[in-house]
Amino acid sequence: MRRSVDLTVTGRVQGVSFRYYAEREAARLGVAGWVRNEPDGSVAAHVEGDPGAVDAFVRWCHEGPRMAYVERVDVRDADDQGLRSFRTAG
Repeated sequence: MRRSVDLTVTGRVQGVSFRYYAEREAARLGVAGWVRNEPDGSVAAHVEGDPGAVDAFVRWCHEGPRMAYVERVDVRDADDQGLRSFRTAG
């Protein structure tokens, strides 16, 4: 069984290597998907894989890397895209 979610992370999340560390965390957890900066200053992500690993990634997003200041993480269930790797998009 797999879980898939779309995330929007707001706060000071651009210019602090959020995407780089998200890629590292995704590799550590073994989840697939993508992460990208949005024009409004937020970071968007799609994550899929083992439900426990996806939940762990969502928990990590609430903290982010050391220099980030996360104000909010919106999580929405999403359709599984069958992705097998994680990458920075856009």
